[in-house]
Amino acid sequence: MSKRRAFTPEFKAQVVLEELTGIKDKAEICREYRLRPQVFSRWREEFLERAPEIFATERSRGDEQERIAELERMVGRLTMELEAAKKASNILTSLSSGKGR
Repeated sequence: MSKRRAFTPEFKAQVVLEELTGIKDKAEICREYRLRPQVFSRWREEFLERAPEIFATERSRGDEQERIAELERMVGRLTMELEAAKKASNILTSLSSGKGR
């Protein structure tokens, strides 16, 4: 069984740019780098989908970071609430079963 090859993001970008700039066509690229056409197509699609992120403004990045921080705070608060609810449930279960402390 052959081992899967791992490609760096830089390599993937270089290969996709070769096709987008017309240096080589898809068939040449797949043949030269021994890639499956489906793999190359996936790389190209991901490259084109994520290209606009390069031009995202600092403001939009700041908004995203602010939202991430807000969600992390929410996760922390909900985790603490869940732990408190578990402890309360254990105490109530132990009291109702007559064990007590």
